[in-house]
Amino acid sequence: MDTQKATITDIAEKTGLSTTTVSRVLNGKGDQFRISKDSQQKILEAAKEMRYVPNLYAANLRTGKSKTIALIVPSLSNPFFAAIASGVNAEIRKHGYITIISDSDENPENEKKELEQLNAMNIEGLIIAPCGNKWMHIKEVYDQQLPVICIDRYFEELDLPYISTDNYEGAFRATKYLLNNGHTSIACIQGIRESTPNRLRVKGFTEALEGSGVNNYSIVGDDFTIQNGYLETKLLMQQKVRPTAILTLSYPIAMGCLKALKEENLRIPEELSIITFDDHPYIDYLSTPLSCVSQPVTDIVQIAVKFLISKLEKKDMHVPKVLLKPKIIIRDSIRTLL
Repeated sequence: MDTQKATITDIAEKTGLSTTTVSRVLNGKGDQFRISKDSQQKILEAAKEMRYVPNLYAANLRTGKSKTIALIVPSLSNPFFAAIASGVNAEIRKHGYITIISDSDENPENEKKELEQLNAMNIEGLIIAPCGNKWMHIKEVYDQQLPVICIDRYFEELDLPYISTDNYEGAFRATKYLLNNGHTSIACIQGIRESTPNRLRVKGFTEALEGSGVNNYSIVGDDFTIQNGYLETKLLMQQKVRPTAILTLSYPIAMGCLKALKEENLRIPEELSIITFDDHPYIDYLSTPLSCVSQPVTDIVQIAVKFLISKLEKKDMHVPKVLLKPKIIIRDSIRTLL
């Protein structure tokens, strides 16, 4: 079986029309160049019969447009970033673009190499959740006039557009809720320490406690993963005086925490209270649904894509630095000790 792709030349030979005429019809310009309806139909039928697929690479060279947006996230195994990726892809599609999604695996060197390769593919814009505190490679493409916006994670010191959640407020309010319910021995299991969301969440956590005169707390962990949540909870449960509540700074951390507590035969919330960052549909199906700090994923995605499309359409839009308000959702995982 011949698997060679059909070309415009093949269609021209089959229809007896010129390659120029075939090209104009396949590019939707048949009426513009007054090509007869019969010829247009003949070309389109031949293209369908021969399973013709346009050479997008060649089209990119001709027009300088790829209609492609790149999205780089730290980890697609993290449900939060998977939701971001799904949302961005759906929004981008509405504007006639496609999305290339890349996973840096929380590795700054991977992120740098992937950005270099994507930029070489003539992408027209970039949405990125940086995985570390290195930013030169991102600033470089931004300075080259590639439309860029950071999503979730960002760099406070740079003049780069970003859209994220007010992580400080989310952690502050979650911690205050624990304090208002009588918890004064609280642990925080954090993620990647240098990331902006993590630093702001830890700051909100500590300032809520210290502002209430509570100094009996601990901050442990170094990754937004299930394994981190599991190991750090195991260690916390070995302490002579256990915390009465835990704030986990991501949904995967919370899942690891739950696994460790189950192995220790500890009940939630009777023996330990939990509140976590990030809502997830499965939270409601847990034996004890978890209270959480819910981030407005849909709003984050829509604002990021709107900014990017505005830049591509050459509309005058100021550089956004937007922090959206999180929502505290209270379920059954917090015990009142008062």
